[in-house]
Amino acid sequence: MARVMRIALYQPEIAGNVGAILRLAACFAVPVDIILPTGFAFSDARLKRAAMDYGASADVTRHANFAAFDAERRAQGRRLLLMSAHASQRLPDVEFRADDVLLMGSESAGVPVEVRDIADIRIRIPMAEGFRSLNIAVSTGIAVAEALRQTGKFPQ
Repeated sequence: MARVMRIALYQPEIAGNVGAILRLAACFAVPVDIILPTGFAFSDARLKRAAMDYGASADVTRHANFAAFDAERRAQGRRLLLMSAHASQRLPDVEFRADDVLLMGSESAGVPVEVRDIADIRIRIPMAEGFRSLNIAVSTGIAVAEALRQTGKFPQ
């Protein structure tokens, strides 16, 4: 079976954002890795409520910390692509692979330098002058849509 792209959320802080991303992930059949700790009381019931009726359809894996997540990713031979407002590589210029892992940082702090430095590619979404960032769920949707488009993996 072919490996699929994954979304990874680094210590997310807002349950509503995670819910929106889980809804997106369910609709596009993209699994989600949640790297603990979270900034909210983490429970299946809370996530399902935040993702509304799509939460139960999302394929979610929890990781105790970044080291556990990264060890599993490396063992699978997957690239780690960090989405960051501070990256120099523009989203339209990246060549995605069907089994990439798209890492989204926490809403307030992104990721620490040591996590940033592990990423194979650091990507930013270009925006109009004067704006610094998008909501994490919106950014995830834009990045996943572009990656699926490039790799021909949009659901039928």
